[in-house]
Amino acid sequence: MINFNRDTSQWQELDREHHVHPFSDPDALGKKGVRVITRGEGSYIWDSEGNKILDGMAGLWCVNVGYGRTELMDAAHEQMKELPYYNSFFQTSHRPQIELSRLLSEVTPEGFNHFFFAGSGSEANDTNVRLVRHYWDVKGQSSKKTFISRKNAYHGSTLAATSLGGMGYMHNMGGEKGSLLPGFEHIGQPFWYTEGGDLSPEEFGLKRAQELEEKILALGADNVAAFIGEPIQGAGGVIVPPSTYWPEIQRICKKYDILLIADEVICGFGRTGNWFGSETMQIKPDLITMAKGMSSGYLPIAAIGMQDHVFEVLNKGGDINHGYTYSGHPVASAVAIANINYIQEHQLVEKVRDETGPYLHAGLKDLVENHPLVGEARGSGLMAGIQLVKDKSSRALYEDVDAASLCRDHCFQNNLIMRAVDQSMIISPPLTISKAEVDELLDKAKTCLDATARDLGLK
Repeated sequence: MINFNRDTSQWQELDREHHVHPFSDPDALGKKGVRVITRGEGSYIWDSEGNKILDGMAGLWCVNVGYGRTELMDAAHEQMKELPYYNSFFQTSHRPQIELSRLLSEVTPEGFNHFFFAGSGSEANDTNVRLVRHYWDVKGQSSKKTFISRKNAYHGSTLAATSLGGMGYMHNMGGEKGSLLPGFEHIGQPFWYTEGGDLSPEEFGLKRAQELEEKILALGADNVAAFIGEPIQGAGGVIVPPSTYWPEIQRICKKYDILLIADEVICGFGRTGNWFGSETMQIKPDLITMAKGMSSGYLPIAAIGMQDHVFEVLNKGGDINHGYTYSGHPVASAVAIANINYIQEHQLVEKVRDETGPYLHAGLKDLVENHPLVGEARGSGLMAGIQLVKDKSSRALYEDVDAASLCRDHCFQNNLIMRAVDQSMIISPPLTISKAEVDELLDKAKTCLDATARDLGLK
């Protein structure tokens, strides 16, 4: 049993003594002390000190239906009573897993009718590596093993998923390139605001996409298996590629017979104002990676969706010698079904597309026009990046001070969760957020930006 009678300092001490946090300096965090979250409801969470905090990140891009949805809790409870666990090995399946597969075939883009389950986005992208290499082997092209991704891309933090991603600080854990496997290459990211120079966004998008062709030619098309990218780079800073980017990427993949994988872990299940970011960005991928919003984070589950033509090849290849103990866990599957049903019944995708998404971005546009620290606001639906700049006219960023970390600290003090990524502040609230709560988010964001501007001598 959990002893709920402990105070904050006691929880912090226990955390310091026993819990190792992801993506954190354990010594620094131990000295500072963690914030202990105790409950959630709708768009808000509460900490052990009683503070009510507006969660502008929906947990970790995932709590799409908001906190406290009894429909998802009841689904878990009922499934726990009926069948708390069984595996997908030994030529068996169970009803929630089968029903979820059917439901996913309805909400994913046309042509996705087969799904392989995993427990997280990282596991799902590991699975992509194995399935794609198996696919090419079945086709008699086993030399096609190399994956191409983008610098500053995030595709998970297992060893293969870290290698797929392009974040140098992750690659260098364990020494220079200590966490980078062979067979993974990276090209430039389509981030016009900070890297576009004097090129127009359209010129820059084309130039960055053409780096894929250059990389394929350098490696040899017979050695390249796939290109993977998020429709909109989430953890990289909510980077929306220019309009010319994805059409050129698709042209190149088709020309050189390279599979295209859309990592939809963040963009999927309504986040961008469509069911999937591929639809928003008009991408036609061969495989898609799903997690996070698939169950709104209530229980861990992920999946790989494959186009029919991909499955037809795998279907001829004999055993798929890959899988996880918890692939398509019955309780997680039941919760994912309830989550998708909730999104459909409450028309959350349409709400994001037609109402709250445009409302959020109109408010962000006002910040761009009127705040001295905000150079750009980018995104789609209910995901956005606020670019902090030293000089708007030149798009120059702060180099000698971490403006985003300053802003994040002010958010902490003002009971708002926004994430700091490089020199950007990131927003990704629950899809259930109301217009009044968007107003609150924008008002608190402006308060924190004003305080950051004062820190930097701008106000």
